[in-house]
Amino acid sequence: MTDESDEWFAVRCLFRWTHAGEEPYEERITLWRAADLGEALALAEAEAREYAERAEVSYLGLAQGYATGEKELSPGSEVFSLLRDSSLPPAEYLERHFDTGGEHQDRG
Repeated sequence: MTDESDEWFAVRCLFRWTHAGEEPYEERITLWRAADLGEALALAEAEAREYAERAEVSYLGLAQGYATGEKELSPGSEVFSLLRDSSLPPAEYLERHFDTGGEHQDRG
């Protein structure tokens, strides 16, 4: 149960779409107001299972949480951050993890 003392948490969950001849992965970040990270993860994973059922996709069981440290969000609030160790130079890092050519996104 949330109350005014709870802070905001962002949780990233991963899914696999397996219909229409394509099998892309989806990373989905949702925001939760909770007493602690454990509660936020539980809320997000329950919603992830419901989302997977509604969208007819597979929830991969990976949930990564981020405590914003904020009780109120405002424009520009950081809602997710993940540090990853890598010895790759920047261009190779981006190509390996973020710009593989398989992304379904507007490159406007």
